[in-house]
Amino acid sequence: MFTGIVEETGRIVKSELVEGNLRVTIEANQVLEGMQLGTSIAVSGCCLTVITFNKVSFQVELSQESVAKTAPRWHMGARVNLERAMRADDRFGGHLVSGHVETTGTVLAVEAAPGAYIITVRADPRLAKYLIPKGSITVDGVSMTVVDVGGPGGSQPDWAAGRFTLWVIPHTLEVTTLGELTAGSLVNLEADLLAKYLERLMLMREAAA
Repeated sequence: MFTGIVEETGRIVKSELVEGNLRVTIEANQVLEGMQLGTSIAVSGCCLTVITFNKVSFQVELSQESVAKTAPRWHMGARVNLERAMRADDRFGGHLVSGHVETTGTVLAVEAAPGAYIITVRADPRLAKYLIPKGSITVDGVSMTVVDVGGPGGSQPDWAAGRFTLWVIPHTLEVTTLGELTAGSLVNLEADLLAKYLERLMLMREAAA
């Protein structure tokens, strides 16, 4: 389990196919502290397992399914957001993040605003039911607050369902990869875990009625 509070950005220094999986080597610093084999780490929002590591980098493997369902940033030179699994005795910022990327979204625009940047994203309409104004969403592993949302019940009902905006402060752009986003960029998205549990509970209750 993660919180969506990125600890640092790492850089992919090697990417190769090994027995059908994509093996990725990532240079890092802070997240290497206390690392062990089998450690779970969120890489741009995707929960991956450490298969080997040294003093300057670690390796993870992605199945072809993971590669197909996540944003195409698994190439050498790409920067990625990194977060170790949350500790039970630590402060809990952000929101509950499983690291299971549900879909990718497309950045429609990045616009400057006083003290912030507005990033507009188009997500799969199936994700729209989990998006509410001032709710939470994970974008490339970063816990973000949704501002405007399209579709029924959204703050911008004339927009298409699945379209939403984020207001991002300069600090967040500097310490994550969100500052690299431009129109057309793909981002990994994970909806609020609590919203999905609530939906499941309601569906089971209706089925039992």
